[in-house]
Amino acid sequence: MKIATWNVNSVRTRLEQIINWLTENYVDVLCLQETKVIDHDFPRIAFESLGYYPYISGQKSYNGVALISRQPLTDVNIGFGSILPDLASSWDEQKRVISGIFEGVRIVNLYVPNGSSIGSEKYEYKLSWLKILREYLQTLLLLNPDISLCGDFNIALEDIDINSQVKIANHIMASEQERQALKDVISLGFADAFRKFNSAGENYSWWDYRTAAFKRNLGWRIDHHYLTPSLYERAQSCIIDIEPRKLVQPSDHTPVIVEF
Repeated sequence: MKIATWNVNSVRTRLEQIINWLTENYVDVLCLQETKVIDHDFPRIAFESLGYYPYISGQKSYNGVALISRQPLTDVNIGFGSILPDLASSWDEQKRVISGIFEGVRIVNLYVPNGSSIGSEKYEYKLSWLKILREYLQTLLLLNPDISLCGDFNIALEDIDINSQVKIANHIMASEQERQALKDVISLGFADAFRKFNSAGENYSWWDYRTAAFKRNLGWRIDHHYLTPSLYERAQSCIIDIEPRKLVQPSDHTPVIVEF
């Protein structure tokens, strides 16, 4: 099974690039983030014409997640509230969570809040959101022990995940509180698939559009695949495909693919 995660920074703007990538790269499920389109306007036909089944949760101009699957998914859930019914509905106003089961594996696709700046209201929201994510996953694990958790986490877990030339002191996505919040989530039994196969630095999935960051490789590894123990044991590879980032008007992120 191959699962890819890709923050496409607008599915309609990047549609031709996504379709070309899918044509050239066989994956069973493509997990998209920042689709930035309401469900009615999502370009379903483009994916269906390739034989994929799209499952979507979007909103206008911001956020949005989707699962693009080779086979029909079962038990598709959107938002935290589908699993945590007592949670205030306001936590699902931003479309950031979608999951479904593919051949017995629960695939959870996330777009974690950015947080804006340390100490801001959005930063506190991000930390609270991650706490709810932990509770959500804790409940899911009771229902299905095989979970593939992926998406744009907007957190570089270790300094090695950031180019050493980037000044990270007091930098959003690298603060100790954010990292600890993510560690609390993966402590439920998840492991980083990419680090199973590659312990080296200078492997990134996001580069700022500014300051020629991609050309200079001033990147961050913030797009992750986390696997529960049996899937981690079965994992055969996890790679970052930088080719789409070389295109004209690309997303600032690039796909990350795990196979198990």
